[in-house]
Amino acid sequence: MTARKIKSALISVYHKDGLGPIVDALSKQGVIIYSTGGTETFIRERGAEVVPVEELTGYPSILDGRVKTLHPKVHGGILARREPDHRDQLAQYDIPEIDLIIVDLYPFEETVANTEEEALIIEKIDIGGIALIRAAAKNYNDVVIVPSRDDYATLLRILTEKKGESSLEERRLLARRAFAISSHYDTAIFNYFNEDGGLDVLKVSELNATSLRYGENPHQEATFYGRFEQMFTKLNGKAVSYNNLVDIDAAVGIMAEFTEGDPAFVILKHTNPCGIAVRPTQVEAWKAALASDNVSAFGGILITNKPVELTTALEIDKLFYEVLIAPDFTDAAKELLSKKKNRILLQYHHLEQQQRSFKTLLNGVIAQDTDRKTEMATDFTTVTEREPTEQEVIDLVFANKCAKHLKSNTIALVKDNQMISMGCGQTSRVDALKQAIHKAAAFNFSTEGAVMASDAFFPFSDCVEIAHEAGITAVVQPGGSIRDKDSIEASNTRGMAMVTTGIRHFKH
Repeated sequence: MTARKIKSALISVYHKDGLGPIVDALSKQGVIIYSTGGTETFIRERGAEVVPVEELTGYPSILDGRVKTLHPKVHGGILARREPDHRDQLAQYDIPEIDLIIVDLYPFEETVANTEEEALIIEKIDIGGIALIRAAAKNYNDVVIVPSRDDYATLLRILTEKKGESSLEERRLLARRAFAISSHYDTAIFNYFNEDGGLDVLKVSELNATSLRYGENPHQEATFYGRFEQMFTKLNGKAVSYNNLVDIDAAVGIMAEFTEGDPAFVILKHTNPCGIAVRPTQVEAWKAALASDNVSAFGGILITNKPVELTTALEIDKLFYEVLIAPDFTDAAKELLSKKKNRILLQYHHLEQQQRSFKTLLNGVIAQDTDRKTEMATDFTTVTEREPTEQEVIDLVFANKCAKHLKSNTIALVKDNQMISMGCGQTSRVDALKQAIHKAAAFNFSTEGAVMASDAFFPFSDCVEIAHEAGITAVVQPGGSIRDKDSIEASNTRGMAMVTTGIRHFKH
């Protein structure tokens, strides 16, 4: 017999919202309700009969409420199998069967997010609730476990539509939910205690899952685990896809470099920025970014650091794009850009990136610190006889930011706060530079007076020689090659300026 009728219940919840209709249904069906503390008061005020857990156990709530339900008369009634041997033991020790457990755990994660006071955080580590969840889930064959207010609807359906009779399948599904919640809760607690990384253990848990249409390609299934709505409000457009999410993540990383100062615009394609510009006005920034590569921009991802105005929207509206991301949109701009129903408009709330990044690899996972290092002019060391000019320094800082977000091997060419070209994803840095120079010419940009950034050092002098022939006047690179002097001497003989940063930005 797999069906089980709910005849008794223990309710111990932190949040009471949504509990009322369940209490009403239980009371109406004559279910014996056990409860504690504030939940007991809530049930009583609802007009339902309730038995205090203290009356069941013979012990009061002690240690400031730390110990209430941790007692054999509670856990025995939950863990007992509904078979003769266990029932005989329950009768011997006067322990009632408990058929339903409703728990809503202390809000540990919310507390960590809202305070740094450790005493408050520690008190929000739920002990009794977790024990109840695990006990009931273990004995799902006989007991219904409701581990979160998110599952109230499921229980209410069982109580109203099925008169309190649950199937084994329903109980097992709720048990699965229970272990997901309890393991997530434990992961959050561990990660709080292991914030300094003292234990070399990887624990990641995310309860929020969104099924995507497919992955990188239609034959691949995909799911996003995370809280997209915490970072973005979707104002218009179709559902965000797997590839959209990957590009949006890249866009957020790049725009985090340009949050301050004048309006900036970035256009990305397949995670690589193909246009980046900063200008006194937003519409100028847009036009400059688009001019860098108006071919790749088709179907791209767009992001800006300022609210989108109608003047800019009128220009953007001329292009087919997938996603436009901004901190806000004027009403007129939003109305115009929303006329095409598939265009995705995202308003971002913040551009904060995670401290660590992860990737599945072979039969495991690799983790690393997210590359959050951004070199400024004060981080530059001039290694050539000629110092870079003031404008060259500005452009070198800009170029270095661009190179950091392009796939290796990469070269970024910049002039007047605009990435005029780039070469990326090449197997040699020489090929990346040649690609950048060729691409600049294809879009009618002169490389005379431009600066160049490389994501890694130059092992030979060939890139400097090629850059000089193209009219490039200054270079920023990490340095660190045993043959750095070759590139430095090549720069000196050609009157070029070179600075090093000591920081490499490989992006594989």
